[in-house]
Amino acid sequence: MIDLHCHILPGIDDGAKSLDESIALLQLAAEQGITHVVATPHIHLGIFDNTLASINAAYELLVNDTRFSQLNLALNTAAEVRICPEIIPFIENSQIPFLGKYQDKDVLLLELPSSHIPPGADKLVRWLVARNIIPMIAHPERNRELQTHPERIQMFQRLGCLFQLTASSLLGDMGEKPLQLSQLFLEQNLYTIIASDSHSINRRPPKLKQAYQVAEKLVGQHRADALVLDNPRAISESLF
Repeated sequence: MIDLHCHILPGIDDGAKSLDESIALLQLAAEQGITHVVATPHIHLGIFDNTLASINAAYELLVNDTRFSQLNLALNTAAEVRICPEIIPFIENSQIPFLGKYQDKDVLLLELPSSHIPPGADKLVRWLVARNIIPMIAHPERNRELQTHPERIQMFQRLGCLFQLTASSLLGDMGEKPLQLSQLFLEQNLYTIIASDSHSINRRPPKLKQAYQVAEKLVGQHRADALVLDNPRAISESLF
């Protein structure tokens, strides 16, 4: 399996707090059958002011640890970027790391606020798409506006966005509303990938294997394989 959304770089966001925890999370990922990982620390202005430099520094610290080489995991980096107007100058100045490519376009892992869909989100998505960048909306099932009005996801569908399901949502760990919406969107064939979005050993460990098993029951093996293997491989191929 291939995990394209997780917070396992040490000490740069609300994910792994130390190098030891990073190694422990990657060990759990390997035990799940995950072979490739793209670490996606937050870029969220005013809260997690990460840059290419801070992400690369944390990555180098991790891969240079002697314990990492024993895990037999391929690792690279991107970022989970909170939607905001500042994305435009970041993109123009090549300061956003992409998740990979889809249909020869760069893929940006884009996070909505948990509460609502910001006004102007459609305009920003159009701006990105016009520059050959496809947003992948991170965990839309956790957005409270979409929980109340699931049909509003159609705006992002019409604009050509991709969508990422968080494993813990499908397992019920995030609560009943994210569970119900994740099941609905999964059955509607909305999602492009499932990812762990793992943050910590105790609060949110990687559970991609368990989510795959649930997805297999809901939509069948072929579709479940596409969500954790085929689609993530196609998107991240340029990173590995």
